[in-house]
Amino acid sequence: TVLMFFLGFRNALFVGFAIPMSMFMSLMILGALGYTLNTMILFGLIMGLGMLVDNGIVVVENVYRLMEDEGLSRVEAAKKGIGEIAFPIIISTVTTVAAFVPLGLWPGLFGQFMIYFPITLSVVLGSSLFVAIFFNSVLVSQFMSIEDKEMPLKRIVTITSIVGGFGLLIMIIGGPYRGFGSLMVFTAILLWVYRLFLRKAAFYFQTKTLVWLENAYENTLRSAMSSWKPYAVTIGTFLLLFIAFGGFGASVASQRTQIEFFPDNKPNQIVVYIEYPEGTAIEKTNEITKKIEQKVYSILNEDTYMDDGVNYMVESAVAQVGEGAGNPQTDGGSSAEMPHKGKITASMRQYKYRRGQDSELLRQKVQEALTGLYPGVLISVEKDANGPPAGSAINIELEGQDYNELIAVAEQMRRFINSRNVPGIDELKIDVNKEKPSMRVLVDREKAGELGVSTGQVGMQLRNSIFGAKAGIYKEDGEDYDIYVRFNEDIRYNTSAIFNQNITFRDMASGQVKSIPVSALAEQSNSTGFSAIKHRDTERVVTIYSALAPGFVDAAAVVSQIRTEMKSFEGLPSDVKIDYTGQIEEQNKQQAFLMGAFFKGLGLIFFILIFQFNSVSKPAIIMMAIFLSLIGVFGGIVATGSSFVIMMTMMGIISLAGIVVNNGVVLLDYAQLLIDRKKEELDIDDSEYLPVKELFNCIVRAGKARLRPVILTAITTILGLIPLAIGLNINFFSLFQEFDAKIYFGGDNVIFWGPLAWTVIYGLFVATFLTLIVVPIMFYLITRFKMWLRKKTITIIETDAVNDENSKEAILT
Repeated sequence: TVLMFFLGFRNALFVGFAIPMSMFMSLMILGALGYTLNTMILFGLIMGLGMLVDNGIVVVENVYRLMEDEGLSRVEAAKKGIGEIAFPIIISTVTTVAAFVPLGLWPGLFGQFMIYFPITLSVVLGSSLFVAIFFNSVLVSQFMSIEDKEMPLKRIVTITSIVGGFGLLIMIIGGPYRGFGSLMVFTAILLWVYRLFLRKAAFYFQTKTLVWLENAYENTLRSAMSSWKPYAVTIGTFLLLFIAFGGFGASVASQRTQIEFFPDNKPNQIVVYIEYPEGTAIEKTNEITKKIEQKVYSILNEDTYMDDGVNYMVESAVAQVGEGAGNPQTDGGSSAEMPHKGKITASMRQYKYRRGQDSELLRQKVQEALTGLYPGVLISVEKDANGPPAGSAINIELEGQDYNELIAVAEQMRRFINSRNVPGIDELKIDVNKEKPSMRVLVDREKAGELGVSTGQVGMQLRNSIFGAKAGIYKEDGEDYDIYVRFNEDIRYNTSAIFNQNITFRDMASGQVKSIPVSALAEQSNSTGFSAIKHRDTERVVTIYSALAPGFVDAAAVVSQIRTEMKSFEGLPSDVKIDYTGQIEEQNKQQAFLMGAFFKGLGLIFFILIFQFNSVSKPAIIMMAIFLSLIGVFGGIVATGSSFVIMMTMMGIISLAGIVVNNGVVLLDYAQLLIDRKKEELDIDDSEYLPVKELFNCIVRAGKARLRPVILTAITTILGLIPLAIGLNINFFSLFQEFDAKIYFGGDNVIFWGPLAWTVIYGLFVATFLTLIVVPIMFYLITRFKMWLRKKTITIIETDAVNDENSKEAILT
């Protein structure tokens, strides 16, 4: 619709043609590269959707302008238009891809997770460039028209009757294909809407509104470039940048704007982790898990979430005890037997079925209901992790060699931090304890040596009793099953049975086979040991960790306050080192990479632009425009009070840099083209400058000529991102099949991708103003400065020459 209002119905189809063609080509290339569709690739395609029309818009609009303003034929306008614009859009596409190249070098797990995004965008932009130069140029040279001719009434009646008639027939007898019939009927209705209403509105917009807009822009630009105003606009824009940065810093300091590492997702799963002291029998753990399970189910099945006996919030729930019940954040995904641990997992329904209910509030309800309910049982209520693993939000590592000392210090630190009531801490836990029951077996080496029994034999005998020894393989239906032999369950953990069993050996003296009870060679004693011994860089480590309390998302702020409180902690041994890791460590690492990627991308863009313009000043102007576009990003974040999500907002800024470069390149390249033509017309040497008045007019003409593509690019990109930013979901299949669009707002995607989309939207609002006003002004001022510098240099040279001449005359005299 936007394209139709700016370019007319037929010409809008040329640009619209680029969308399916570019997407089709992109999917073919991605498939050939071995990539399958996933969330990152789909988002890359959505993000590219707003950007891929840019090249098509520039090509079609330039040919349209030449036909309209200069009266050229279709073929002549296509040749001249493509010739003027081909190299600039190639360079602008290359610079946009260059902004994403450093992201392709992302290391680690996050790199594996995010690398699909730059690859997809690069493929989409390359495809759109190919379509714009080759396909669109052919179409406009054959079919473009600046006159939107009215379709004869007889023809539109015939077409809509045929399309609508077949559509109605398919709707009636089409069965599963009735949606296609609905689409045909809808198309017929749209033709009449266009014929009766939209065509007139579009014609009025093109002949009245757009003309007024272009004239208003020309007058505004002329005014802004006159007298003292260009200096005021430039200085004012840079002041706005500093104000935006200052406002953002103040907003962060006041906690109005929170810093997040990764988007804080709404739970798709609510997980209750239950932990008894190590050594607890699995029967006792199972008993308490059943009680907690009933309590959790009573909350999940409250009347608020029930409709006619069906829970529209929770899809399923399952409890498990023992193996697999550990927390992957702390147990590393271990599947070892854990008889002292239990887990209850409640899976939420898809967002669209939740009727606007917040699953995070449900998690908090469960958490509050279980707090302090069962003393001696460690209970934590968490949600499924979103994105690559980053560790706990609060993660304090104690490093040293003495594990007993480390655990003692960790306990002291936990009590100390809890006494300070630091806001934002959910519940501090220690990942290692000394409560694991163990049995110490001491072999009488002297007696064993006399009999010829090794310590290993005794250990293996005891191990086989409990865990079993492989006795053979059973085959059935082509499958192999290992056979293990061990004690029966009723005596497997009976100390008397285990130590009174006979161990068989060969007497070294007589050579006879003998057997004696294990207890004759070994004695046992019960003790406790470490639940685990963990290392980091060869140092033993004990970790104090916690999730963030409900309502808190800024881990950095909470950890910073903990650091401040820890300055008054006494009793830290000199050989124990404290390190703050987990999410904060990962956050700093990824933030450093993204900042580096941003500046590397800018460096690549700068060098490509130098190659394009054979100049430093024009690339410098575009670089300044990129930085100035951050006014919109930080201003928008401060104005709306939204969080600064390091991962997504930084990626949005990198994406914005590529878009800003596009418009700047096309405008400055066309301004230089007009300047060169004017020089040729006035017979001025290439090394000379135009008169100030002619320079002024050329820049204004270039800005006016590029008004439409710049505005169109901004509007199409923003409109393409708004559904993602606000989480607008429409089911077009059910809309045409069942006449139910199932519209809803929100969901997981808007939480994840919303910050990136809003970053680009905020930045584009300011970047459009920069491209249309500030970039021409800076180009004008820098060119004027060059002219002044050249004039001053020539004056100095002439003065020196006159002085030299006078000196020679004085000497001769």
